[in-house]
Amino acid sequence: MTTPVNDSEAKTPVWEARADLVVVGSGVAGLTAALRAQALGLHVLVVTKAAVEDGNTRWAQGGVAVVLEDQHDLDDSVAKHAEDTFTAGAGLVDEAAARSILDGGPAAIARLRADGATFDSSGDGLLARTREGGHSAFRVIHAGGDATGAEVERALVAQAGQARVPVLEHHIAVDALRTPGGRVAGVTVLDRNGVPGVVRAPAVLLASGGIGQLYQVTSNPEIATGDGLALALRAGASVADVEFVQFHPTVLFTPGARGRCPLVTEAVRGEGATLVDGAGQAVMAGVHPLGDLAPRDVVSAAITRRMALAPGGVDDHVFLDATSIAGFARRFPTVSAACAVLGLDPASDPIPVAPAAHFSCGGVVTTVDGRSSVPGLYAAGEVARTGLHGANRLASNSLLEGLVVGQRVAEAVAADLAAGLLADPSRGRLPSWTVAPAADRDALQRVMSRYAAIGRDADGLAAAGSVLDLSAQDSPLWTHAAVEDAALTVVAQALLAAAVRRTESRGCHVRSDFPSLDDGWRRSQLIRLSPSGQPVLADPIPLEGVA
Repeated sequence: MTTPVNDSEAKTPVWEARADLVVVGSGVAGLTAALRAQALGLHVLVVTKAAVEDGNTRWAQGGVAVVLEDQHDLDDSVAKHAEDTFTAGAGLVDEAAARSILDGGPAAIARLRADGATFDSSGDGLLARTREGGHSAFRVIHAGGDATGAEVERALVAQAGQARVPVLEHHIAVDALRTPGGRVAGVTVLDRNGVPGVVRAPAVLLASGGIGQLYQVTSNPEIATGDGLALALRAGASVADVEFVQFHPTVLFTPGARGRCPLVTEAVRGEGATLVDGAGQAVMAGVHPLGDLAPRDVVSAAITRRMALAPGGVDDHVFLDATSIAGFARRFPTVSAACAVLGLDPASDPIPVAPAAHFSCGGVVTTVDGRSSVPGLYAAGEVARTGLHGANRLASNSLLEGLVVGQRVAEAVAADLAAGLLADPSRGRLPSWTVAPAADRDALQRVMSRYAAIGRDADGLAAAGSVLDLSAQDSPLWTHAAVEDAALTVVAQALLAAAVRRTESRGCHVRSDFPSLDDGWRRSQLIRLSPSGQPVLADPIPLEGVA
């Protein structure tokens, strides 16, 4: 129910609603949580800044990494999946958290299939499986060949429609309401025309996705601007591992492209494709025992080095030779269609590819149940840092995490409500309409791409920080663009602060001036906002339980 509120000035909300749980975001984690929470009897409201189906989930191609015992995975186990996750995470995976989330995978897939999701079959009654970078076994199940995320999102959106889950489309969450004691009690929001409203609720779940728009080229959609991270920081939550931004090795290269570019799923290499340079030489030869299926940070770094060694100076792409894959268009219809736009046929033409910003391994520090350090504030999916990904995400672990943690966070909210641990929403203070520093987006993306992407050093990170400081202007958060620009600015500042301090190379974080791994840095860095609104490094997360 919505209630009119005095609209005496444009800065105050003009409407108010109430719920038990507000879910910010409509991807795999958010919709999974909303469906489970409603099934538990909670009044749920989903807030999403685009259409309900327009989150990052729909763009996921490869699949879901999961070990299914009823699918006769006799050569695999959850323990092996965990070991691959630890290896990819380069020493910063929380072992207990990872095992807990991976253990929850089979039940999560069973629920999703029962709710109508259809995965590809191998023809013998079992699910088809492929292998991606960093995996020691064929354990990645997929849908529509290379359209897994689209099928997962379709099934969840259909379920949400059937269950009549209320969804507020084209609204962006701005700030949390908090009680005098610091508990979260709802959120302020803006519609696409800048009309403000407030949703009072004892629990807010951030499931708002990633930060790919920090960079000029990304596999993420335009809405991946870090709004959830910024909201969490302003609410007093801690974030960690934000310096670890995974660049997918193979995004379809288009000269002069900006923003979201088509992904060439890692499963193409899992089916036998190889990376070659302009001279036809193998990029991954002698680089890693797993060759083209090495972890993503290794492959992205190898491609970047090879491009820098190109005759005549730096090249801007390499090639993925998939001509050996029979029936490519049938197995990878999404990739095939994207190539066709460029006049390419992967059956006969090598595919031009380059690394692009893909996934944020860090985020709001949470438990495996989605609880953050602020009572009433929860997070799940890419915006959260559960400890599963460490310094580099293992391919196809993200959809699994969203399914598992999304379910658990709904149950955690219900338990916390029943135990009386959450705030009375009526005690939540309406924040004065926020003013926050916002840098010029084009300048921000250019300096982050140049100085804070795959290769970093102290001078470049300092230069990026200076550009942000000089271009940032206090901006009232009265439009979607203003909220996004302010979010990108504070997230960029947090990333730079963590990257400057981490004087080593680990996982996705590659320092050319500190190229070696340093076990003294085998820890995660916590970041909070100072009273002046600047990201500051806090105490590190202790080593115990980290693999």
